[in-house]
Amino acid sequence: MLSVVMAVYNEAHTVADVIEQVLKLDLGERGLELIIVESNSTDGTRDIVKSFEDAPGVKVIYQAKPQGKGFAVRAGMDAALGDVVLIQDGDLEYSVSDYPALLKPIELGETSFVLGSRHVRGRPIRHFADARLTGFVLNTAHWGFTALFDLTYGVRLRDPFTMYKVFRRECIEGLEFTSDRFDFDWELVAKLIRCGHRPIEVPVTYTSRDFKSGKKVRMWRDPVTWIVACAKFRVAPIVRRPATAPDETAPSSRR
Repeated sequence: MLSVVMAVYNEAHTVADVIEQVLKLDLGERGLELIIVESNSTDGTRDIVKSFEDAPGVKVIYQAKPQGKGFAVRAGMDAALGDVVLIQDGDLEYSVSDYPALLKPIELGETSFVLGSRHVRGRPIRHFADARLTGFVLNTAHWGFTALFDLTYGVRLRDPFTMYKVFRRECIEGLEFTSDRFDFDWELVAKLIRCGHRPIEVPVTYTSRDFKSGKKVRMWRDPVTWIVACAKFRVAPIVRRPATAPDETAPSSRR
């Protein structure tokens, strides 16, 4: 079964569309559970999520307050029952239609860990028609941070910070994660690599949104946390928690 972990906060304009796309996916014999972690949005997102909480295969975790995307994703991963976990956002930057391609290397036994690469040769990842300078800064920073990550961890990745991370649940069993914001992207990839899971990158469709459309990365605050995370998770001990079986009798929603 595939467990899709979707952390949502203030995505009222897109979240219903994304949820419907995920639930309509035909994955053949592979079952699907959608774990939505809603962090007490202020724009009506919670009410939209509630309308899906009784849908087959949906599990909703309601958080009392927003504590960061990483915090929400960690809660969703802890609740996952599937043998494969996929991280999904509540916006439309990525295409749900890429799921089969992302799952294929794992199903063929080629790897236990896949990254959905946004990089297309000759085309910038982010293009903002009304904010070209912002796009240029973000694209330049992407390659700088990618080079830093690759050098630090001895890999050759093009998009280690992509939202689409897909992995066998056994890859994270017992691993302790601590990051609450977007530095969780660095922590997850760093720890899986250090545990011997070398990711395969699969090209995915990506349509960037700008800050006016709801992009939540803080340009001057978050990059500092990424640099700290890069160094910290390279040398910090890998901490493992006692293994516990997921509670399959848990209710489909938590308030």
